[in-house]
Amino acid sequence: MPVSQDQPSYSEAPLQLLLFVDGRPKSRQQVQRIRAYLTELQAGYQFELQIIDVGQQPHLAEHFKLVATPALIKIHPEPRQIIAGSNIIAQLKNWWPRWQAGVDTYLKLQEGLQERIDDNSRLASPKSTISSVAVSAELIRLSDEIFRLKQEQEKLQEQLQFKDRVIAMLAHDLRNPLTAAAIAIETLQSNYNTETGEFQRLKPAMTAHLLKQARSQTKTIDRMITDLLQVGRGNDTELPIVPQKMQIGKLCLDVLEELRDRYNAKSQKIETDIPKDLPYVYADPERIQQVLVNLLDNAIKYTPAGGKISVAGLHRTTQKVQFSIGDTGPGIPYENRDRIFENHFRLQRDEGTEGYGIGLCLCQRIIRAHYGQIWVDSVPNGGAWFHFTLPVYPS
Repeated sequence: MPVSQDQPSYSEAPLQLLLFVDGRPKSRQQVQRIRAYLTELQAGYQFELQIIDVGQQPHLAEHFKLVATPALIKIHPEPRQIIAGSNIIAQLKNWWPRWQAGVDTYLKLQEGLQERIDDNSRLASPKSTISSVAVSAELIRLSDEIFRLKQEQEKLQEQLQFKDRVIAMLAHDLRNPLTAAAIAIETLQSNYNTETGEFQRLKPAMTAHLLKQARSQTKTIDRMITDLLQVGRGNDTELPIVPQKMQIGKLCLDVLEELRDRYNAKSQKIETDIPKDLPYVYADPERIQQVLVNLLDNAIKYTPAGGKISVAGLHRTTQKVQFSIGDTGPGIPYENRDRIFENHFRLQRDEGTEGYGIGLCLCQRIIRAHYGQIWVDSVPNGGAWFHFTLPVYPS
């Protein structure tokens, strides 16, 4: 790793110094004075000096645990010593004779040793000492890179596990609506007379029911795929919305009608408290329908047979309308009330149930795109209430 250097490298110089500088205008004059003084000292005593810009090599400052710059470090001979602060030259004048004495002691110890010294010993040559700074810096950089790669690996593994889970669940969940839609279409096709344009052996009411069933199931499939695609784009991608004047109460009743077969199959009771004078909201109907479908679908899923699902609207302020959906299911643990809106997050109890852990995350993204809020409360006797707010359409 390149390190700026004032003087040529003296491979025989036993005294090794590092001067850490920064680009601040306030420290520029101080650095110039320090460098000028070191140049004077170098004229009378041989030592090696390297200048390091902490802005270009911050990992070296971290390696030496520096808390301020400029700073002068004696790295050889041991022990290492750091001089920092506004009076570096005064400190250096005090320590310079001691450093020279330390070098003399070091050289005397060197005289009695063999020519070949182990590269890893602390009495290695000055050249290897100064090189170890660059080696240490490179090791720090590589360590940071390894940490970053490990994080990316963990993220990729999580994405792969999520993909495998989604593929398995999607294959399972698509089978039911596909089968229902196929049966409805095949029944209509087998009873259709191309010559008369009528459905033989089918009463008009049954024909209408089968058409509605096919349409409803294909919409379910489309919704599942849309949810996956929306969340797959990531939380950092802006969610496009096309807001307009709309009645959220009517939209909710339409969604309940679409899901009627599901909650009727579990004998669940639906209670609505939507004021007739609830104001219009300024929102994207398709996006808000996604929110309502997700929340009501969860309420149906987690409410036991014979349970109750509640829907309520509230004109909170002149700027906001609050809409709430409650159930009589197991509720949400207090410690998980924020985490359930995270992408892919699922409660431990839900690991064996259908779903991708993306529905509530998508709901949150949609509501936030409308500058609203979404949150969940639990009730004492069990169950959960999901609330969200939307802006009132300006009159």
